[in-house]
Amino acid sequence: MHVRRTEQGFTLVEVLIAMTLMGVVSLGLADLVINALRQMSATSDRLDMSQDAQLGATYFSRDVAAVGLRDYGAVATDGSLPFKPSVQLDAAFNAGGVTCGPLPDAALRLLSDYWDTAVTPAVRRTAVVVYYLKPVGEVLELHRARCTGATPSSDVRIATNVKPGSVAVTCSTACTSATVPEGVTLRMLLTKPSTGDYEVTLTGLRRQT
Repeated sequence: MHVRRTEQGFTLVEVLIAMTLMGVVSLGLADLVINALRQMSATSDRLDMSQDAQLGATYFSRDVAAVGLRDYGAVATDGSLPFKPSVQLDAAFNAGGVTCGPLPDAALRLLSDYWDTAVTPAVRRTAVVVYYLKPVGEVLELHRARCTGATPSSDVRIATNVKPGSVAVTCSTACTSATVPEGVTLRMLLTKPSTGDYEVTLTGLRRQT
């Protein structure tokens, strides 16, 4: 028996057409994959910013609730103790004679009374919470430091990728007056190339009256 061999196959034109079609399909798929990866990156970055905002809100509301430095050298006519100025803006680490540092100049300092019960009798001290900015490349980090003495007992990074010049502090009344404001707000923009600017607003209400 003789086996007949066929000479049939693809022509050069057919091969070129097939390669062209495969290139077009591959290019389309590559675009879809790249866009999907970009969307995933942007979503991840926004999630990171949202977590920073939640962390900052937790600390900030608690800190503002406790703000208030009593003036024990003066007594009001009704027998109550008035407050001293307890909110400081754009303040050095030793502003008002109360040291917490050395740290960079603070966007915001919150002062309150702190009773040290580690000694007998308990001693009244001043607790200071400092919100300051730390340069990292072209952006900033927002840190929160707390002092019950002259040096910080804690220093926590609250937010990353803070846009320079975007941090602003406002109060329900004059921030730095002896009449301590009932509310304090800190606003800032977080920024990343994948998401652009993301506005964060931290608010707190004072608990003391």
